[in-house]
Amino acid sequence: VYVEIIRGIPMLVILYYIAFVGAPALVVFINWLIFPLTKTGIIARLSVRDVGFVWRAILALTIGYSAFISEIFRAGIESVDKGQMEAALALGMSRATAMRIIILPQAIRNVLPALANEFVAIIKDSALVSALGVQDITQLGKVYSASTFRFFETYNIVAFLYLIMTVTLSIFIDRKSTRLNSSHTDISRMPS
Repeated sequence: VYVEIIRGIPMLVILYYIAFVGAPALVVFINWLIFPLTKTGIIARLSVRDVGFVWRAILALTIGYSAFISEIFRAGIESVDKGQMEAALALGMSRATAMRIIILPQAIRNVLPALANEFVAIIKDSALVSALGVQDITQLGKVYSASTFRFFETYNIVAFLYLIMTVTLSIFIDRKSTRLNSSHTDISRMPS
């Protein structure tokens, strides 16, 4: 239910919801939890202003992308042949050991390209936090271009910075994926 709800809501709406509804509700909940300590004066009550917009944006992006990343890992685990688990159990491994030693390494190799795409999307969607006034690259570019009227140059540089970050991450993940795939020995190709 969590995954379907979060994946069905645009990231900008999640950012606004967490920033203006979720964070205040979290502060109320924390104050309720620490009430005995605040009543005795050991700890001061938490204020909504104590939770900065940077942390609200980080929380919103974490909540939003955790749903997508969980689906990627679910698909990766399901992509590993069920016979792998059966063989591990037949050899006397526990389910947890089989998952850690046999299934997860194969699943990680399978999900690496999709995970790289998701990390690139996170980098690009981080520009949305400028809607909250958080000082990211986009917000800094907006402020600079508004003061200098050099929109063309400023947004070309902003676009170039995002391009550098995403291309660098893509190249890194591609090399890591290639190394993982080349070091993997397929059991079906081993001589009998």
